[in-house]
Amino acid sequence: MNTQELDKKYVLQTYGRGDVEFVSGDNATLTDTGGKQYIDFTSGIGVVSVGHANARVNAAICQQIGKITHTSNLYNIAPQAKAAEAIVNASGYDMACFFGNSGAEANEGAIKIVRKHGERDGEIKRYKIITLKHSFHGRTITTVKATGQEAMHNYFGPFPDGFVYAEDIQAIEALLDDHTAAVMIELIQGEGGVEPQDKKQVQALEKLLKSKHIPLIVDEVQTGGYRTGEFTASQVYGITPEIITLAKGIGGGVPVGVVMTSLKNVLSPGDHGSTFGGNYLSTTAVCSVIEILNELKVSGELDKTSAYFNEVLDNFYETNKKLFTQKVGIGMMCGLRVIDAETLGSIMSNAKENGVMVLRAGRNTLRFLPPLTITKEEINEGFKALAAAVSSL
Repeated sequence: MNTQELDKKYVLQTYGRGDVEFVSGDNATLTDTGGKQYIDFTSGIGVVSVGHANARVNAAICQQIGKITHTSNLYNIAPQAKAAEAIVNASGYDMACFFGNSGAEANEGAIKIVRKHGERDGEIKRYKIITLKHSFHGRTITTVKATGQEAMHNYFGPFPDGFVYAEDIQAIEALLDDHTAAVMIELIQGEGGVEPQDKKQVQALEKLLKSKHIPLIVDEVQTGGYRTGEFTASQVYGITPEIITLAKGIGGGVPVGVVMTSLKNVLSPGDHGSTFGGNYLSTTAVCSVIEILNELKVSGELDKTSAYFNEVLDNFYETNKKLFTQKVGIGMMCGLRVIDAETLGSIMSNAKENGVMVLRAGRNTLRFLPPLTITKEEINEGFKALAAAVSSL
């Protein structure tokens, strides 16, 4: 049996897979089983931040697994401590880290921290967490409930109590009460349609929450790791949350999730844990990825790449305004609003046929999350293919 047949027989069909199988990659270029090449404007949904088959990351991983891969968190793990240091230093926040394996796990950890923090004073049980409509926070039972999209709540209840959804940032204040444990937001909603929050509104929210001693959780699973120009989007917005969650791009393809928080003394031994989280393999990858991204940021190459990608995307948008209504996003987390869902479906299909991989997101959005190391040549080739994909529409 070929891969498609094996997949259909032995793998739960929870994804609508495309009929393509990739066998190799080089930076932002993928190659399928037939030898056809594609420009990857998705980086595995924002994961492969330093490109496919990055030689430095691969070398670091290979060197590490030749020594030791896993011991559990019952013992000190050198690359975990170094990865935490690198994350905290890159963020500029006075925080400490907990390592898991995914963004959903990171968000679960954040929820546990604020729930315990909400009970530390005793009498008032602060358990309520306010999130935004159109948000996405994960696939576990709790993070599905934290997600402000009703369609994702079908079938899986009953859910944990205590999640309330605000229509937008300005609607949060009216929902605050004595039971509020935290507010949890994405500064740019990824699955919700690459929707950036208003900077002044976010800053006003942070000031309000600090005055009421209510923690702010910022879900940076997609925005973290320089995706928006700085290591965190929180830095771009000029805020200091109590908790930030990271995953995806900081591992460069190796599964990792991180909760970083200034509430360093809330959790005690036994309150939280992860068998695989922060092991030698994953945190070695994190150290290498952050080192590469730091170098690109300091040299100015990261900002140049982002500027060029947006320049070409702007030109593509201006040329095809009959198909798109708006350009959205920050840095190299971008989207184009498509006139309708049918047209978006056609663009997705045609793009693959023409050799460029793109993503769809909510609100009829064509989403772009290219590797942060993408070259000018790959950008030009990708938009050339995308232009061909939309030429008949």
